[in-house]
Amino acid sequence: MSRIEDLCQKNGLRLTEQRRVIARILSEAEDHPDAEELHRRAYSVDRNISLATVYRTVKLFEEAGIIERHDFRDGRSRFEEATEDHHDHLIDIRSGDVVEFMNEEIERLQVEIARKLGYKLVDHRLELYGVPLDEDEKS
Repeated sequence: MSRIEDLCQKNGLRLTEQRRVIARILSEAEDHPDAEELHRRAYSVDRNISLATVYRTVKLFEEAGIIERHDFRDGRSRFEEATEDHHDHLIDIRSGDVVEFMNEEIERLQVEIARKLGYKLVDHRLELYGVPLDEDEKS
């Protein structure tokens, strides 16, 4: 059983076989697929899964806090399993690839900035957008 399936059961969500397929695909995803990509992967497992079923399922999972929706400025919502481990994202604007990263210095600076402005930081989301360095720039 995937982690998402387990969370669905703990949250009392009914898992149809089609929802189970989508849950497994999301749990196994190493990228941040959009609904169309989820449908393509789910359809290869079960040809009865429609795009509408994928949209309804990700909405249900998102409302239950099981997955997170990201809008990385490319016009499509992408999804990933919600985890307790915080991470940020770097988005390659040429390929659309998403790189997850964690940087303690950035985390510390964000807390410090909020404090200096008179706030206690309770949550944040950081997205960086870039293009790969040319070989000359890497040196």
